[in-house]
Amino acid sequence: MKEITFTVTDPLGIHARPAGILVKEAKKFSSKITVFKGDKSCDMRKLLQLMGLAVKQGDTINVQVEGDDEDACAAAIEAFLKENF
Repeated sequence: MKEITFTVTDPLGIHARPAGILVKEAKKFSSKITVFKGDKSCDMRKLLQLMGLAVKQGDTINVQVEGDDEDACAAAIEAFLKENF
């Protein structure tokens, strides 16, 4: 299992358009990807659940990646988060 800790710097937080692209990126991999914010969590492949976390600027999220392609998946998700949020 791989784990990513990321603090959102985007002034809008994780908002609709880039979140939709993030979901598409997550769907490229077979690994299970779970996002945690505080005591809430969701599957990164579910846009409405991801939006329901209401991640704002300055919030820290944890992402757990588990599966056959977890190394490549974690690297791609971490790169996406750094470039877009």
